Amino acid sequence: MTLLEISNLSLQFGGLKALSNFNFTLDQGQLFGLIGPNGAGKTTAFNIVTGVYEPTAGSVSFDGRSIAGLPPFRINRLGIARTFQNIRLFSGLSVLENVLVGFNQSITHGFMGTVLRTPHHQREDNQHDNEAMQLLETLHLLDRAEDPAASLPYGQQRRLEIARALATRPRILLLDEPAAGMNPPEKADLMDLIRFIRDQFKVGIWLIEHDMKLVMTICDRITVLDHGETIATGTPAEVQANPKVIEAYLGEPE
Repeated sequence: MTLLEISNLSLQFGGLKALSNFNFTLDQGQLFGLIGPNGAGKTTAFNIVTGVYEPTAGSVSFDGRSIAGLPPFRINRLGIARTFQNIRLFSGLSVLENVLVGFNQSITHGFMGTVLRTPHHQREDNQHDNEAMQLLETLHLLDRAEDPAASLPYGQQRRLEIARALATRPRILLLDEPAAGMNPPEKADLMDLIRFIRDQFKVGIWLIEHDMKLVMTICDRITVLDHGETIATGTPAEVQANPKVIEAYLGEPE
């Protein structure tokens, strides 16, 4: 089942084409990689899908509905969540509180329910507390639940950002360079975690990453961008063997 469909997507800043005629589909449960040199347009594609930018041309559909130009909070409520290349946690809040923030978009008890602390408010809060603790346990952060988010080691901060994204109950999860700054053991753990999330939560995952071993190991398919243009799409083996990819990204052949 196709969840995300992008057709002829373009974005231009003045005379600069950040993305040109980009086409992409993501199915439920699929793990799709997006690679390319710095400035190739990878994060631009994520920003359009999540409502940060409005495209100059083209369409973006999620579950059959056009979402191009919708504000980020509405896109998130529909079922698309993301993490960022630079970790964006609420450093002054605890680990648990960071995850609870993710549930805000699904709150139904309203302002007066919060003020009056109605039974519905209490039930919903208890449910979110339980779900947040389950997410922390799943991502091996339960023992740090009450610690400040800023006190976590780098690899655990990445896990916390993913946990907060999962708290929005997405159907698609966009991960922007999740392995950035990680050491080899942390990257190995991350690969296992990404596979587990895909299987456990039944989400489609779209992944930007510069670590070629990680991308080639875990992704079902890969798209390669260069200067905003798609130069290859295929399985990891097909992409690795593509001469344009070797020249533009993986390095000149000897």
